Amino acid sequence: MAGFGSITKIPELQRRLLFTAAMFAVYRIGCHVPVPGVNGAALTELLSSRQQTLFGLLNTFTGGAFERMSVFALGIMPYITSSIIFSLLAVVVPYLEQLQKEGELGRRKITQYTRYGTVLLSAVQSLMLAFWLEQQVNPSLVSAPGWAFRLMTIITLTSGTAFIMWLGEQITERGIGNGISLIIFAGIVARLPNDIADTLVMLSQGELSFFVLLGIGLLMVAVVGGIVFVERGQRRIPVQYPSRTVGRRMFKGVKTHLPLRINTAGVIPPIFASSILAFPQTFLQFLPSENPNMILQWINNALNMFGWQYNALYAAGIIFFTYFYTAVQFNPVDVADNLRKHGGYIPGVRPGKNTADHIDRVLTRITLGGALYLCAVCVLPSILVSSAGVPFYFGGTSLLIVVGVALDTAQQMEAHMLARHYDGFLGAKGPKMRGRRR
Repeated sequence: MAGFGSITKIPELQRRLLFTAAMFAVYRIGCHVPVPGVNGAALTELLSSRQQTLFGLLNTFTGGAFERMSVFALGIMPYITSSIIFSLLAVVVPYLEQLQKEGELGRRKITQYTRYGTVLLSAVQSLMLAFWLEQQVNPSLVSAPGWAFRLMTIITLTSGTAFIMWLGEQITERGIGNGISLIIFAGIVARLPNDIADTLVMLSQGELSFFVLLGIGLLMVAVVGGIVFVERGQRRIPVQYPSRTVGRRMFKGVKTHLPLRINTAGVIPPIFASSILAFPQTFLQFLPSENPNMILQWINNALNMFGWQYNALYAAGIIFFTYFYTAVQFNPVDVADNLRKHGGYIPGVRPGKNTADHIDRVLTRITLGGALYLCAVCVLPSILVSSAGVPFYFGGTSLLIVVGVALDTAQQMEAHMLARHYDGFLGAKGPKMRGRRR
């Protein structure tokens, strides 16, 4: 408690925390402002049976804003998608690759392109969503179908996403933590009270025993501890910089290390894998229910979230995207070239290609451990729901985001305290917080 008490002694940190809380309040108010012309109650009832589709995934990340069809129904996901697209394009498009190497000016240019992509994706998704809402006739979700409703939906939802994007940037600049991540965090945590209430109702009605609930609670603590341990885990490759002379000054050799995170890809692989697996079931929602095709019906049954086929494909997708996104984010050749330019080397390894190959071998091995860790956490909800009858999805992408964002935010708060000569949350003798990124 002494660490948290130090917050009251830092006016700037107080202002940042209050600003972040105010932005959260604005975001949650917007999640309850409905889009004109949509029957929100009927939509909520309809989506309750379609939680395994892409709609359910979107509803989780928006904190229930999608099932209410509020102005923030699309959430921040178009921005996340646009950011991922431009990150991948930067590998294959020379112009974007050159912008990344131009420093702050280039990053601002890419950020501007990302905003344009967000608006475009939001407009396209809004139009598709308007068509889907109009197709639902039992029950009817739209009071006055037509292009007036479609244009209103496009303008409203696109404006809502652009406003959320602005909120996230304001939190990053004037608040505490990464604004975009905190908005996703707020959406996920907003559903926690309902999940706890459902659990207590099941406990009172005898559908869930006390000992099972106690075991789940202990498992939750263990899983969160495991996530914190792995997210902070690093493989440190020793790096040596020799002595050198600059002018008349002599600089001694420096021993340091190159940190390689176990989970370099973060939460991107589970998001990609779950989105791809959700597309077939989402596509089936747009087809007429009369006389369904047998093959499509088999695909729909095989992709049941609690079936072994879905979980096997999910795990395979996570492993693939973990290696793919790690290769996109981390280039051993560039790291080896930077070490050679600055005179650094790995003891026992020749500079250049040998250094790049050594780093690549180490990264490949620890990435396998990170991929298996992501598979274990993300498949956990299906096991709990199917075997223990847990009324909520504990684990998966949501839990990874919540724990990861909490670590990053605590790290930034710790940095503000230490910059003003205050002890961190763990006191003067305790270890300092370290988030997921270094």
